[in-house]
This record gives sequence, structure tokens and C-alpha cells, in this order.
Amino acid sequence: MPYRRTENVVRRQAARHDAIIAAARATASEGGMAAVQIAPVAARASIAAGTVYRYFPAKSDLVAALLAEISAREIAALRGAGDAAPGPLSALAAAIMTFATRVLRSRRLAFAAIAEPVDAEAEAARLALREALAAEFSARIAAAMAAGRLPEQDPALAAAAVVGLLVEGLIGPLAPKASGRERETVQSLTLAALRALGVADARARGLVVQTTLPAYGDAAEQSS
Repeated sequence: MPYRRTENVVRRQAARHDAIIAAARATASEGGMAAVQIAPVAARASIAAGTVYRYFPAKSDLVAALLAEISAREIAALRGAGDAAPGPLSALAAAIMTFATRVLRSRRLAFAAIAEPVDAEAEAARLALREALAAEFSARIAAAMAAGRLPEQDPALAAAAVVGLLVEGLIGPLAPKASGRERETVQSLTLAALRALGVADARARGLVVQTTLPAYGDAAEQSS
């Protein structure tokens, strides 16, 4: 019996932790990282603020945990899309399109997670997210190079450039405003990224397809 009670406690604690993170994610989706404060997140999760403090002693701990959760979710989505593709170059294209599509469908959360000004502690967690994105793209670029589908280049440097292109084109100050042309935006950015990596236009256009993917940070995950 004590063992069973312990299992129940662990499950309840995990469920409460997930509820707090979900509430923080919803709050960031509406008001950015600045809105992720202990009291409103607790209210949104329907638990006491003191309970949140037991899991996350400070706001910076909550923000770091949220960014880590977003990072894990997004990398899993990119990896799933790439793994489902038939070849290394199409896997790279699928990863790029997946990231772009998910960001456009939840721009506020993506901006909060990637580009919104934050304090130094949160910036370290954000850097980890950007590094994880770059590492995933770098692995896809290296695989396409090994298969002879991309010219020789520094995969890490090229991946950093792709991340910069996508972030600036999707949520940067110069990014086009939402206009109902999200699919065209995803296709244009994917073509730009592939061309920058050395893929000819005619070849690239065969890799760019319409996608129906969940939004950035969505709970329902798909890979195609």
C-alpha cells in the first residue's frame, strides 16, 4: 500500500507540473514572457501560488522550464517531420517547412520563446533553444552533403544562417504581417533557405509542398 500511494503522489505531482507549464505556455502565447508571472499562471492552472513556488521557486525557474519544454516539443516536431521524409534533402526541406509553419501559426509564442527581450537567466535558456534548432538543421545539412545532395560547406555555420533567415523572416521586425498568405510565406522562406544552401530553384521547388502542421508549442504533435 505505501508503494501504491507513492505512485499516486508521483502521478499527481507530474500532472500538476504539466498543468503549470501548460498555463505558462498559454500565458506566454497571449502576453509574451513578460506576462509569465507566478500569480497569474497559478490562477490559470487553478492552483495556489504557493504550490507553483514549490515547483518553481522563482519566475526565472518557471520561464526556463517553459523554454525547455518548448524546445523539446519543437525539436521533436522537426525531427519527426525529417525522419518521415524519403531522403536527406527532402528531410531538410521538411524540417525547415515544419519550423516555419509552426511559428506562423503561433507567432506570439514563437516570438516570446525566441526573440522577445528577457532577463539574463531566461536568455541562457533561450540560447539553448536556438542552439538545439541549429543543431537539428546542421545534422540535416550534413546528411544531405554526405548523400551528395548539397555542395560542401560548414554545416554548423550554414545551420546558424538558416535559423537567422527563418527567425528574421517569420517574427523579426521586418517580417511581413499576417495576411492570410502563410502558405506562400513558408514556401518562399523554404526556397530561400534551400537556395542559400546550394539547391537550384527547379530542384528546390519539387521539395516544397503544402503542410498541415500544428502550431508552435501545440500539444497535439504530428510529423506530416
